[in-house]
Amino acid sequence: MTTELEGILPVWKPKGFTSHDVVAKVRRIVRIKRIGHTGTLDPQVTGVLPLCIGRATRLVEYIQELPKAYEATLLLGLATDTEDLSGEVLERVERLGEWLTPEQVTAAVLRFIGDIEQVPPMYSAVKVDGKRLYELARQGVQVERKSRTVTIYGIEVLETDWSGDYPKVKFRVDCSKGTYIRTLCADIGKALSVPAVMAELVRTSTGHIGPERCLTLEQIEALHQNGELAGRLIPMEQAVAHLPSVQLSSVQAQKALQGQKIRVSEGQKAALNAFSFIGEPTVACFAEETGALIGLFEWDSEPGLLLPVKIFS
Repeated sequence: MTTELEGILPVWKPKGFTSHDVVAKVRRIVRIKRIGHTGTLDPQVTGVLPLCIGRATRLVEYIQELPKAYEATLLLGLATDTEDLSGEVLERVERLGEWLTPEQVTAAVLRFIGDIEQVPPMYSAVKVDGKRLYELARQGVQVERKSRTVTIYGIEVLETDWSGDYPKVKFRVDCSKGTYIRTLCADIGKALSVPAVMAELVRTSTGHIGPERCLTLEQIEALHQNGELAGRLIPMEQAVAHLPSVQLSSVQAQKALQGQKIRVSEGQKAALNAFSFIGEPTVACFAEETGALIGLFEWDSEPGLLLPVKIFS
């Protein structure tokens, strides 16, 4: 039954759909309103788009924080106002192959590993003074954008093609939330002193969710009609597996479900204090008896307390 659907639905987003389009389509299929996506993908981008259904929508922000992996193709010799092929061409340089080599390109790409500064493109969903940048861009308005620090965990050139008018470079990149691959492509061009544009992009993973777990919209519809979709959802317990966790006793679990602060044991305290938190010290708490996710808590290390953030009854 549709009311039993709860968890993470990993969708393979098709071309031509916005992330909101995918949510709307799945809502129509399963007839559940409480669905949220975990990271915007441009219409022409395909790939992994996890949707949160039911109570799992309260986990959207935690899944959004997970690292992403992409496979991108950039063209050298073209620049557009959108930093991809959907925009207006601003600059064009041909016959780059006469002086630019694949080895030079690979060396430039590898220089982007680590923390880098990016200026969000005008055609993006970033808000400035309450307005989306793409809305301003469509009105012909250019505004100053502050640079942001993002992290490139790894990058690898997969292949290069020097046969056409514009050399193609296909690469794989593992990066932090908020990384604009379009901008990365343009910045790689700048590092080479040539125009560059993103020609194609596929998101190959969000955290540990890869293509092998994803369903197409057609598969989702067929599975739902056969009553088999629930079995393909990722449980909430698995979705927060990247967070440090604590197994709560029945007494602790009862207090947790009432929204109370939880004082942990010395063993639990030592384990949590040994964990290197990145960002907010969020802990997933599970029922020791059943393994069910009770909620997400903030760890206060000094007194050894778990402070309730989100509780799942």
